[in-house]
Order: sequence, then structure tokens, then C-alpha cells
Amino acid sequence: MEHDERTRCPWGETADEAMRTYHDEEWGRPCHDETHLFEMLSLELMQAGLSWSCVLHKREAFRAAFSGFDVRAVAAMGPQVDELLQDAGIIRNRRKIEAIINNAQVVCRLYDGGTTLDAYLWGFVDGQPIDNRLADMRDMPPFTPLAEQASRQMKRDGFRFCGPTVVYSLMQAIGMVNDHLVDCFVYHELTDTRG
Repeated sequence: MEHDERTRCPWGETADEAMRTYHDEEWGRPCHDETHLFEMLSLELMQAGLSWSCVLHKREAFRAAFSGFDVRAVAAMGPQVDELLQDAGIIRNRRKIEAIINNAQVVCRLYDGGTTLDAYLWGFVDGQPIDNRLADMRDMPPFTPLAEQASRQMKRDGFRFCGPTVVYSLMQAIGMVNDHLVDCFVYHELTDTRG
């Protein structure tokens, strides 16, 4: 793929096409799709202690292993943990796999209670993205007090592997927080659309 002249966040300016595409087309863009939200919750917890690039390059294998991140299908996968641990295409960590299944069960309880994962997560920011107007990658925190608060609530509600860093990464990924640098073309697309 040819290099284009648009200014990106430094981590998106890479020869890794998957990472560049993720930066350009997905990261930081507000998402309200239930399946995608659950996928990102699952992938972010898989990232804990690893690089995002590692997770991103296994994304299709994760989708295959976890029924396209269909929440109700994943919630019923408890008996398949040992089988999943044999899948060389994914990250084979029992605690993380069990956390994804557990979290699907928690989301099902949200559904059964008449709410959605979208409403639950976006409720932490009152439905509006937070624009941090970052000028430098060094200004980006690993987590924020809001992420700590959300993490505590999520743990109380039964979610696993949702520490403040994982939660903040999720918030960034699904656009609850806009942490694109202010000179990044995606930042301008996001702020222009908000008017």
C-alpha cells in the first residue's frame, strides 16, 4: 500500500497495514454496535500484557473461535474452554478465555434486565465522547480517574479482566474517548462531524 501524506498519530504511521487501517478506520470512532462492542471488550482484555499488534493480527482467529463474538453463543461456551486452549490461532490463556465467556454471561444479564452493552458502557460518559485534545503521545495517560471508576463498577457488576488500563483502552477503541492527537487527520474528521 502506498504511503499517503495524511498526518497520523505516531503509532498509526507504520508499515503494518493492519495497524494503520485500524488507526485510520476504527480506533477512536464512536461505536454503538453491540457485537463490535463485545468484540472490543474481549480483544482489549486479551491485550493485557501484550502488544495490540499481536492481538490485531489474531483478530480473525478470535472471531472464528468465539462465534463472531455473538454474545449469547459465547456465554454458552464454558464447556469449550479446553478446546479453545488448543487453538493455536488465538492467545491461549485460560484466565482470559474464561473472562471472555464470563463477560458474555454478564452482558446477557444486562440484556435480560432490559439494557444493552452500548447503554451500559456509554453511560460512563453520559453518551458523549470525551475529547482530550492531546498534542503529544506523552500526554496520553494509561488510564484516568473515570476509567478507574468504570473499572470498579464493571467488577461489581461481574465483569472480569477489566482493570483501569483495559477499560481505558476500551474507551479509546470504541470512541468514548477521542485520544487521537490534534494534528491527526482522524481527530479532525471526528471533531468536524460533531460540529
